[in-house]
Amino acid sequence: MRPALILMLPAILVAQGAQDPAELRQKLAAIQGRLGQVDQQLASLKKRRKGVLVEIQGISLQRDRVMAQVEGARLRRDQAQSEVQTIGREQARIQGEVHRLQADLRKQVRWMQALGPLGDLGLYITFKDLDAWLVRGRMLAWARLQERKRLDLIHKLQGDLAAKEKALKEVLARLSSEEREAAQLQSALRLQEDRLNTFLDGLQKDEAAQKQAQAELAEEAVQLERLLAGLLSKPRGEAFEAAVAFTNLRGELPQPVDGTLAVGFGEHLHPRFKTKTMQSGLLIAATGGTSVAAVADGKVAFADYYQSYGPMVILDHGGGWFTLYTHLMGLSISKGQVLKAGEFVGAVGETVDGPRLGFEIRHQALPQDPQKWLKKRYR
Repeated sequence: MRPALILMLPAILVAQGAQDPAELRQKLAAIQGRLGQVDQQLASLKKRRKGVLVEIQGISLQRDRVMAQVEGARLRRDQAQSEVQTIGREQARIQGEVHRLQADLRKQVRWMQALGPLGDLGLYITFKDLDAWLVRGRMLAWARLQERKRLDLIHKLQGDLAAKEKALKEVLARLSSEEREAAQLQSALRLQEDRLNTFLDGLQKDEAAQKQAQAELAEEAVQLERLLAGLLSKPRGEAFEAAVAFTNLRGELPQPVDGTLAVGFGEHLHPRFKTKTMQSGLLIAATGGTSVAAVADGKVAFADYYQSYGPMVILDHGGGWFTLYTHLMGLSISKGQVLKAGEFVGAVGETVDGPRLGFEIRHQALPQDPQKWLKKRYR
């Protein structure tokens, strides 16, 4: 290894241990999945009628896309750092092996030089027992063979070391590129966040835009009620029949996700939009990407991107009872699937106010206060 490369390694091989390459690949695949889901939401957004909510969601999704790209760049940088660490360890191992072989070879050469050019012929030529001389001669031939093998192995290891040095240069170049890309994406993320905040700040001062947003939210609520009414009108053969009636689970339902209460059930004045809205369920603040679980046995009646609710899943629990899970990170389940209580519904996604899960309980189309149904209320 050249001295320059040796000097670069301490700055790169930071105190943290090498990350599992398989785990890094899995995380990168998840990032690609997130990017695909954001792109699907952006495509779905283009089909909707323009308005304040669509514009907010569009800017928010662009921000989410860059956030995923930033995370992907960070993971690729970690992957390159892990490769540097692996190559460094391999280089140290090869160098150690070369040094050991060279030391053994020096010892062997000194021993063979001590015997002289005729080997031990001068020592045994006067012996009557020629067998002893032949045995020592065979030992000398064996030693020469071992010398050749060590030399060949040293040459091979030196070739391996040169290949590792070349690979290290390539990875270091890639790491430098990944770090530049990560810095550029971080700057792009700041621009997207500034763009979103500027739009929301402008909305606070624009009374007409606030009224338009309020009207759009009211229209969405009406359309959601129509969607639920349509689900209720499906043929009886498609209806879900639970082993335990949903009405008997009041006060016994588990929380769909660990988190805290961001917005409770009922009418609220949005702190940024200054619009009065009826919150038909709960908004739960949770870590983005946290798993969301079904609160009871049910059948997936709806799984699609839905207006400002984002990726939304509706579970039919029978008897006209539904639970709704909105603002998910993406869609991982399909319409028609039957889920048991506690099974995976999706993951917590991003909103303009941070990662949130929207959770509703409806009977027919009428919203219920989910807090009254949960065994442990959100605080």
